Amino acid sequence: MKRLLTLFKTDDSFVPLIARLALGLAMFPHGAQKTLGWFAGYGFGGTMNFFTGQLHIPALFAFLAITAEFAGSIGLVTGFLSRVSAFGIAVTMLVATLMVHASNGFFMNWAGNQKGEGFEYHLLALGLALIVILAGGGKWSIDSLLARSAIPKSNLVTVNETHESVADATLVTKG
Repeated sequence: MKRLLTLFKTDDSFVPLIARLALGLAMFPHGAQKTLGWFAGYGFGGTMNFFTGQLHIPALFAFLAITAEFAGSIGLVTGFLSRVSAFGIAVTMLVATLMVHASNGFFMNWAGNQKGEGFEYHLLALGLALIVILAGGGKWSIDSLLARSAIPKSNLVTVNETHESVADATLVTKG
């Protein structure tokens, strides 16, 4: 149980919140293209055919990449299993960089002058993913709620410094 709680552990910082929302919102359209065919995408079948037929990625890994982008982006936006979601996206971005985009150079193909897209987007996604992997989901995440609800009651004390009412007490954890 303690190892499972490590996945949810986070602080109430805005930094991982900003990182997970930025990564989740940027990745969602890409995942929706590959899974649902939204945003002029090919949908699940078309993407699987491209990954397995053109890129020669084994079907299991193609499935995991599609799932990482779609379910991972939803996990990041909601803050549920943030570290797992960020890890899946990080692996997908690393593989995409090494297999496809590194040979096109650093820069994205804004002007259409390159053979394909560079890896600068992937590098930014990796950086955001690492923040979430290391810090957790941060403020306003489901992970934070789950971690707080899993703290044994014996580790909680009530503190009432300014009000005499028990209803105004704040819960804090023991060291």
